[in-house]
Amino acid sequence: MHGLKTGVLVVGATLSIWLFAFGGMSDIASWAAAQQRETQNALAGGLRAVRAGEPGAWIALMGLCAAYGFFHAAGPGHGKLVIGGYGAAARVTAWRLSGLALASSLAQAVTAIVLVALGASVLGWGRVEMTETTELVLAPASYAAIALVGVWLFVRGLRRVVATRPPSHDIDDHGHCHTCGHAHAPTPDEAAAVRSVRDALAIVGSIAIRPCTGAVFLLILCFGLGIPWAGIAGAFVMGLGTASVTVLVAVAAVGARQSVLADWNGPGAARAMAMIEVVAGGLIALVATMLLLPLI
Repeated sequence: MHGLKTGVLVVGATLSIWLFAFGGMSDIASWAAAQQRETQNALAGGLRAVRAGEPGAWIALMGLCAAYGFFHAAGPGHGKLVIGGYGAAARVTAWRLSGLALASSLAQAVTAIVLVALGASVLGWGRVEMTETTELVLAPASYAAIALVGVWLFVRGLRRVVATRPPSHDIDDHGHCHTCGHAHAPTPDEAAAVRSVRDALAIVGSIAIRPCTGAVFLLILCFGLGIPWAGIAGAFVMGLGTASVTVLVAVAAVGARQSVLADWNGPGAARAMAMIEVVAGGLIALVATMLLLPLI
């Protein structure tokens, strides 16, 4: 087990060095951007085929949408930052975090649909106004929300590192006081459930504020061509394409955390998790702030 843990750390460190020190992240971003451009150019032809009613046009369009979502997520993105950081910082299962990753991607599609439907049908906006709203209003709002999530994780981790001493009266595992017979606090399961719901809302909300620009572009074209349902379906398929990457990030983050902490038990493991949460929260807040500053 120690060998496995060491191997995970070595692989993770090597990958991190390649990504951040030797241009790996830049290479991936350039490749993903090029693939996005090619797919986006193909989308226009796919839409014309759908409008003309050509056989198989819908299937081809949905395939292009899925590919665009995948390439979009493969490049630098705020969704992977939040999902990966939270997976490393919190005792969350891979299944639950994967569900959050999927929900966040689909919520981004909903944001894009609402933005374009409201802008086109109610406000009379064109492509310029919707794109500016996405990049100049919703993107900064999303980065600010992500930074707040990072600060929240950082502070929560610090509180766990410097945990206060237990209450003076004896409380059993169910949150009941032996001396008075009443419950003064929620049970550990109840508290965990509250934190899980609050965490989920914060994560999904911070990611979903900013819609995928590709989905906005697709929806604008579809509304203009009179085929809005193709745009709506395509936006959700793009979300699924994006989720295919963020789910992998979720599984990798949880797997790395579990591998590192596999042999740790008791107070030592609790302190280690608290420190990981402090570091992960700080990194999320720092990166999100760096993304936000150029936009304000």
